[in-house]
Formats: sequence, structure tokens, C-alpha cells
Amino acid sequence: MEPVVLDLPFRGRWRAEMSPARRVPSHGTTLFGMSHAIDFVAVDPRGRSARRGWRSLVATEPPERFVGFGAELLAPAAGEVLLVHDGEPDHEARRSPFALVPYALTQASRVREGHHALAGNHVVLGVGDDVVVLAHLRQGSVRVRVGQTVGDGQVLGECGNSGNSTEPHLHLQVSDTTEWGRAQGVPLAFRLADGIRVPQEGEVVSGPD
Repeated sequence: MEPVVLDLPFRGRWRAEMSPARRVPSHGTTLFGMSHAIDFVAVDPRGRSARRGWRSLVATEPPERFVGFGAELLAPAAGEVLLVHDGEPDHEARRSPFALVPYALTQASRVREGHHALAGNHVVLGVGDDVVVLAHLRQGSVRVRVGQTVGDGQVLGECGNSGNSTEPHLHLQVSDTTEWGRAQGVPLAFRLADGIRVPQEGEVVSGPD
């Protein structure tokens, strides 16, 4: 299957995580059409998503500390807004093992709640025959409405820490339907400076200025 080619949906420096360039399914599951999903974490010039301190070692951290929190997210292609979900809270970030372990133990319950519990605040675009999901948006930041036609690069909302998220980041996937119970993942690729491809795990890519 040919990949859906997208533009990077952000400005500045972001590190690719959970990349399908490393493995498929990239997030360890094919549920909810996530087989080829990719995560992006905004980083500073030193490659850090946030400075570390005592809280990053032993406790949770406020999402406002992170580079990506509140960063504008852009439409990676022109399309129609099919779904919008906003209103989920941005919870504390968890980089400490002491905070991550209890959170991991509640993962199964979020899966049982369904797609919205995992995606948090999100926007879904119809692009051709496929749907593009941008998830974990900041509460109250969504700037588009269902039925609206958006242009490539138009601001959709802001990066947040809602849903199944341990630190502010963007989860992006392409699927074949919004009926999440039967959705299948679709391969994706991005227009990068050196060609059309999927960023490697841990690779830092830069969106338009």
C-alpha cells in the first residue's frame, strides 16, 4: 500500500518517537487504526523536551514546563474536518519511573473506554479516502469545527497532554475510517528536507519557520 504523504504538522524542532520506521505496529497494537502511528515531541536546541529537576526524578511535572505545550499544530494536508473533540483536561506529565508505573497499570482501563480516552482532545481530517488523526491537543485550543475545509498548514489547535499521554506531544496517524472499532492503519510518510520518508526513531525534524 502506498503511503499517504503529509507535511510536518508543526513549526520548530520535534523528535520522532514510536516511529513506524522502527516497527509496525509502531505503538504495539493495531487497535483503533494505530498500526502506523507516529509521535512527535517538541525539543529545545539541546534535544530536551523539558529541563530536568527533582520532580522529573521522583514525581509528576506540570505540562507547562515542556517545550511543546501550547505549540501550534498545523494541518498536514488540505482536507475536511470530520471530527473534533475538546474539553479533556491536560494532566500532569510523567517522566519519573515512580509516576510512570502506576499510570501504566491503568492503561487497560483507558483502552476499554475507547478511542477518545486514548486520543484525548483531537481533530480528525478527511484527506482523500483516508482520515488523519492529530491527538493529545491542549484543552480549549481546537480552532476548527466539523465540516470546515482546511488548507495545508492551517492551525488546528495546540499541543497538549490530554488522553493517554505521559508528556506533551503530538500523536498522528492515518486510518481508513472513523469507525474506530474496525479501523485499519494506513502507512504514512512526510515531506522532509532530504525527501519523502518516515522519520527514524529519535530523529529530530524541523517544521517550517
